[in-house]
Amino acid sequence: MNTSYSKSALVYRQVKCHLRSGHYAPGQRIDPAMLATQFRTSPTPVRFALYRLVGEGLVADHARGGLQVPLLNEVALRDLYDWMERLLLMACDRNLASAEHRHGTSDATLNGDMAKRTWQLFDAMARATMHDSLQRAICHANDRLAPVRRAKQSLVKQTQDELSQLMTCWQKSDIPALKSALRDYHEHRKKLVPCIVSLLSERAEDLH
Repeated sequence: MNTSYSKSALVYRQVKCHLRSGHYAPGQRIDPAMLATQFRTSPTPVRFALYRLVGEGLVADHARGGLQVPLLNEVALRDLYDWMERLLLMACDRNLASAEHRHGTSDATLNGDMAKRTWQLFDAMARATMHDSLQRAICHANDRLAPVRRAKQSLVKQTQDELSQLMTCWQKSDIPALKSALRDYHEHRKKLVPCIVSLLSERAEDLH
């Protein structure tokens, strides 16, 4: 295997994992030189990995400002929440595959903090559709929202209750209730978009 390619794939996976886990916050710069040092590789594989993430919308290229975790404005964030909601409702319309598949993945969503558990639940719902294109679309939106979920946790006080309701509906295979809970979950966040964007912008300024 090409060493440069394997290094690039490793950097890609690790940076993507860091974005999901909150290691990088919205608006934070990602330094390719530091990554090259961290992974003991030349800058080329790092650049390949980062620009692959740019192509997926998980990293933004601001030219003079360098590479950063995207800092979404109100329109973009509201659109992303709306897109995620529509995708998950489409997943519900596919009946989320078999009950065996649902129960086989539900335990994984009980681990970790709220942001991680949310990502795991939506990922499990995507995989349960058994529809490749829909699964990829949900996973992509899920990854884009992951840094936002972690950074704005203090603004959404009832996240645990909302997530518990979603998980209960998922585990019981109650599709009508799950669709209703998904609509409520995303509507709540869309109403908070101005506050979320303001909070993320303030924190991004502190990073520079």
